[in-house]
Amino acid sequence: MKYKEIENREALRKALEARGTLRHYAFQAIDFRPFIEDARKCFFSDCIFLGGSGVEEIEDRIDETCMIIPRFKSLPFRVFRSGLYNAATLYEGYVPGCPESYKDCYDSRVYGHYLETGKQTGDIRETLARILHDHSINDGLDDFLASFDEKSVVGVMGGHGLSRLDENYRKVVEISRRLTESGSIMVSGGGPGAMEATHLGAWMAGRNDEELEEAFDILSSAPSYKDELWLDSAFKVMERFPFPEYVSLGVPTWLYGHEPATPFATHIAKYFDNSTREDTILTIAKGGVIYSPGSAGTMQEIFQDAVQNHYLSFGYASPMVFLDSKFWTEEMPVYSLMQHLVRKGKYNNLLLSLSDSTDEIVRIVEDFK
Repeated sequence: MKYKEIENREALRKALEARGTLRHYAFQAIDFRPFIEDARKCFFSDCIFLGGSGVEEIEDRIDETCMIIPRFKSLPFRVFRSGLYNAATLYEGYVPGCPESYKDCYDSRVYGHYLETGKQTGDIRETLARILHDHSINDGLDDFLASFDEKSVVGVMGGHGLSRLDENYRKVVEISRRLTESGSIMVSGGGPGAMEATHLGAWMAGRNDEELEEAFDILSSAPSYKDELWLDSAFKVMERFPFPEYVSLGVPTWLYGHEPATPFATHIAKYFDNSTREDTILTIAKGGVIYSPGSAGTMQEIFQDAVQNHYLSFGYASPMVFLDSKFWTEEMPVYSLMQHLVRKGKYNNLLLSLSDSTDEIVRIVEDFK
């Protein structure tokens, strides 16, 4: 039986109103202390308590079929989250106009802890905390995606080093803006470069070309994520154009924590485990994946995506669209290789396309959807 998830005070209050025995509930990071009197009027059977407070005060009301996982103390990250991150939670502690404050924000503190304890650590407490954190992110991601058609989720892959001044950056922004306006949910690895362009496009969806040019102008003061004002300039755009009409999903990882996560993503599923993160992006992007120029990481994603499509792992193949013909046929001739392997019968079911045209790429994705 599916557990009913309780993730906030109002949901807890309503659940406790039932009195009697509560079965098949999952209480995620819930503080029972303001509700102890009501909670003691209930019995709990086959329930899950994840990292809450005050549970010890009702343990005599909890039977042996329940699972209790206590809070992890003295960690810079919250193990049991009730939802995804966003710019406000990930950059909590960052002061716009004061770039040096980045080292004190939540994201940076967690990354520092990650490095200090080891990217691959033998500390069982640390590994368990990371796994449970990523489980919470999976749960939040499922909740987020539940209200969207699976073919509406479209991925963009590409290099983190893509300059904000590059023509391909602008193309990714425009593709993302138009697809978002037509009902797609854009997803990327949530970092800088082509990933940021994806979420800038979604953020500016519904706005006119003059406003988009103004956003480009603000961002041009810090073209690379290595520039001191990269994050500040993004927040300036968000301040100038607040309250986006549409949403987008960034999926970054602390494995690449030296690359700041783009704040333009309205929902951020940040993982410790990069393999989970990579597989997650390609799995949920059932509306297709657009590949802008990239290097080793993008190559890995192309072939991982090809495997899923070849085997029809999720019942059907999705488009693999390559942006920048010269790059994918000459500089990094992966597209030519993929075509060759399809002709030889080494790959089946691949829906390959190559284009320099934003209009054509938008049409390919929309036709599939």
